[in-house]
Amino acid sequence: MPQVLEFKLPDLGEGLTEAEIVRWLVQVGDVVAVDQPVVEVETAKAMVEVPCPYGGVVTARFGEEGTELPVGAPLLTVAVGEPEDGPEGSGNVLVGYGTQAPAARRRRVRAGAAAVDGQARKPEAAVAAPHTRVAAPPPAAAPAPAGGPVPVISPLVRKLARDNDVDLRQLAGSGPDGLILRADVENALRTRAARAGTAAGQAVPPPAGTAGEQAAAAPSAEGGVRIPLKGVRGAVADKLSRSRREIPDATCWVDADATELMRARTAMNATPGAKISLLALLARICTAALARFPELNSTVDTEAREIVRLDRVHLGFAAQTDRGLVVPVVRDAHTRDAESLTAEFARLTEAARTGTLTPGELTGGTFTLNNYGVFGVDGSTPIVNHPEAAMLGVGRIVPKPWVHEGELAVRQVVQLSLTFDHRVCDGGTAGGFLRYVADCVEQPAVLLRTL
Repeated sequence: MPQVLEFKLPDLGEGLTEAEIVRWLVQVGDVVAVDQPVVEVETAKAMVEVPCPYGGVVTARFGEEGTELPVGAPLLTVAVGEPEDGPEGSGNVLVGYGTQAPAARRRRVRAGAAAVDGQARKPEAAVAAPHTRVAAPPPAAAPAPAGGPVPVISPLVRKLARDNDVDLRQLAGSGPDGLILRADVENALRTRAARAGTAAGQAVPPPAGTAGEQAAAAPSAEGGVRIPLKGVRGAVADKLSRSRREIPDATCWVDADATELMRARTAMNATPGAKISLLALLARICTAALARFPELNSTVDTEAREIVRLDRVHLGFAAQTDRGLVVPVVRDAHTRDAESLTAEFARLTEAARTGTLTPGELTGGTFTLNNYGVFGVDGSTPIVNHPEAAMLGVGRIVPKPWVHEGELAVRQVVQLSLTFDHRVCDGGTAGGFLRYVADCVEQPAVLLRTL
């Protein structure tokens, strides 16, 4: 008989602890090859296709689309080969699982014993009829006794109950031996929402934690709506909160005449070849400024009480997408010219819009460039992108009255702001950095002297 191997949600890297199932790419009964993508998940960083390290027949899937799973939770089971042949392992390695079969939880296929599409293992017909489910009447069960253990196995069922303030001790489990399943919690939420909706004369929304929450937020007891802080929004909230807690930041700003920079860009793009973006020019100015003021390309090791000055500039830039704010990172930005920076910004921006950025492309930044001028605003006090030490903000470039060469003129003016970690430097260093950036914006020839 074939051997059944359980494939768990792997560690996708960069400290991610959970992922949401967006789309299953295989069905129960499908034959999969080694390293074939089997599910598309969304992490707090990016959309990722997860390949399976085993080749064989899919006997079970765990979790419906829209379900959030922790790292290490079962994703699916695969029946592979004969026991004496050994499992068919992947030749590639993804963080969290390797090329050999896991030692734990190996079992043989038994008709009606495989689990599928849920947090509890529900019986299903044999693999030969993969899309036919066997309905079994749930046994009668009473709520858990006040002093006894709550009959719940799945941590996701507990999380769903906890997030929605459901007392599991008051539920009667419909699973074997009174096991509380996800469906039991969802039924309790529907009942509660129906009562609340009837009293308020409102339509009943789906409970939080189901696929329906993608379309509607759950109403709160106060009459508003509750929007889960998860995925990208949750990751942003955690990072910004940590930045505010740990980093004693300060902000300085200056207005600069960007007329000559805009003219320089126009002249550069008038020649044959790839067009240069304004963001690329600003990035080139940033890397030159960081070479002069390396204190701002640092991070703080709080445990060792040391400032770690970094010798490479991995430049992050803020990008607003339908999934929320993300900060892709241009690796080794200090080694790139304006044309290379333009191409990399375009590639990463497109990947951000389509949700295909990898975790590695969203982490490891050492300094961030934030062009909030695209939103039509002049100034801002950005929050430092922890664990970096500084962020340069760029407002919109607009015609304004300006004294130029002793006379009043209409010039293209931009406000630049620098938020920095006061632990890595004092105001003199921060002011020197910002003044150098402004000088390069006003007179791009200044940059040539540093090349």
